Amino acid sequence: MTQMESLWRHGIKTGFIGAVTVVLLALIGMVEAFSQRDIIAGVISMGHALLLVIAIFMGYIAAKRTALSGIGSTLINSVVSGVIIAGSLVLLILLGSWVNLRSIFMNASPALYSLLTFGIEFKNGWTFLLLAGALCGLVAGLLYQSFPTFRRILITSLSSVIIAGVLQDMLRPTLSAWGPISVISDWLFSSNGLSLSGAITLCLVIAVILFIWFQKRDILRTRFSRLPSSGQRTLRMAGYVLLVGIFLVLPQVLGLFLSEVLTIVGLYVLLGLGLNIVVGYAGLLDLGYVAFFAIGAYVTAILTSPELGFFSLTFWQALPFAVILGLLSGVILGVPVLKMRGDYLAIATLGFGEIIRILVLSDFLRPWLGGAQGIGRIPKASIGGYEFATPQQIYYLILAGCAFVIFISLRLKDSRLGRAWKAMREDEDVAQAMGINLVATKLLAFATGAGFSALSGAIFASKLSSVYPHSFNVMISINILCLIIVGGMGSIPGVIVGAVALVGLPELLREFAEYRLLVYGAALVAMMLLRPEGLWPEVLHLRELQDAQSSSADSETPAPSGARI
Repeated sequence: MTQMESLWRHGIKTGFIGAVTVVLLALIGMVEAFSQRDIIAGVISMGHALLLVIAIFMGYIAAKRTALSGIGSTLINSVVSGVIIAGSLVLLILLGSWVNLRSIFMNASPALYSLLTFGIEFKNGWTFLLLAGALCGLVAGLLYQSFPTFRRILITSLSSVIIAGVLQDMLRPTLSAWGPISVISDWLFSSNGLSLSGAITLCLVIAVILFIWFQKRDILRTRFSRLPSSGQRTLRMAGYVLLVGIFLVLPQVLGLFLSEVLTIVGLYVLLGLGLNIVVGYAGLLDLGYVAFFAIGAYVTAILTSPELGFFSLTFWQALPFAVILGLLSGVILGVPVLKMRGDYLAIATLGFGEIIRILVLSDFLRPWLGGAQGIGRIPKASIGGYEFATPQQIYYLILAGCAFVIFISLRLKDSRLGRAWKAMREDEDVAQAMGINLVATKLLAFATGAGFSALSGAIFASKLSSVYPHSFNVMISINILCLIIVGGMGSIPGVIVGAVALVGLPELLREFAEYRLLVYGAALVAMMLLRPEGLWPEVLHLRELQDAQSSSADSETPAPSGARI
């Protein structure tokens, strides 16, 4: 490999990955579909924003991979990446003018080619497209080389504008429903997207708030640490009260649809907190976690539904049985897999989840479990005369469940049992040599996680008033594991942030249902590239990852030419 090829190799590799991505998105119709809506009215559409974000993102990755080679090499690679991505679109347009691509790709239309050149005729548009790609790469390289605080402020501000433009159909009616705030809504949004003045103001306001926060953050922390313990306790309690107040009024502010999204996110937070005990704390990879979710839902259905006519208990009478049977199921699962680790444990637990699903579908158990038709007429939970029926009411039931589970998780985290789980996660042999009873510790981890999952299943059954086998497939377990990884392994706030990112955002993007899972997968890839430690990682995991990255960087740093090896 020549020196020039070595200098550009990261930019070329990253550029080709980005080129394949943008061409694929163009040919499947995603760019054209997204272009029907503007981020900023009359300035930039969602389709164009998608292309620019990909070009900048890939340029940023190219710059990150060549950071050790100096600023010149970093900028060269990021610009090369942007030019290759833009060049792939130029080649697509040229190929489309020579060959009828619509016979293979129905979305390869003249309208798409016009969008790719930003409405400029091709004889001038291809030059503009290449310059735009080079500019995106240059911006990405400069962004990577900038100060971390400036980078965070700029990325967060621009991301806020994009998110506001994407979610305009939900934000506009929510803001309009609140009297004086409706004036802000009318000024911020136009008929299709943000107004230009609204977008600039929103970006500047968020940037100023973040700048002030970063400037005052250390001062506030120092002042807080100097306060007496009673003063610190008072401020913490005030913060908790404020947070609780915000959560209590959210359903009334957000309306019906967004409250439904919050209930779905809340259920996944409950599930994630349970799996976080098993995977994040104890380090046991459980892919059959959905089985306990199903057990909690079906136990509640059997005990409460008049359709079966067995017991006809209330929700609150059935809830302890659901949780207890979930705990017992966790122990039953744990016993045969005590000696298993890693991939073998994952496969065994995956089999347990499939066994539960097949049993529910079996004709033998149909008189008790309803078979493929499920169980209906499950009564809603109620307290006195207040029934948790609508999403805005069920929200409070789920919120109470999340608060209860978070409290238990926090108490367990630094307890003797929690430290035993963490020791077992790091190294089972060393933990056993230190006197930790691995059998009891593993069974307690499985049982605790299963109990939390069963609690979520009971609330889920009450929410829908029915349960069906197809609601408990293996993808539920995969999604819960993903949100823990994205949020941060072993981190309780990370579970909440991961649920919002991987469950809440796809629900908000249901209008783009055809491409929803594609965006979901792309977000996971971007997450693993940019923040492999998670959005809100646990301090211990973050420290371990940073140590590993610094060791890797030291090993990649070339030795001086005169040094002995």
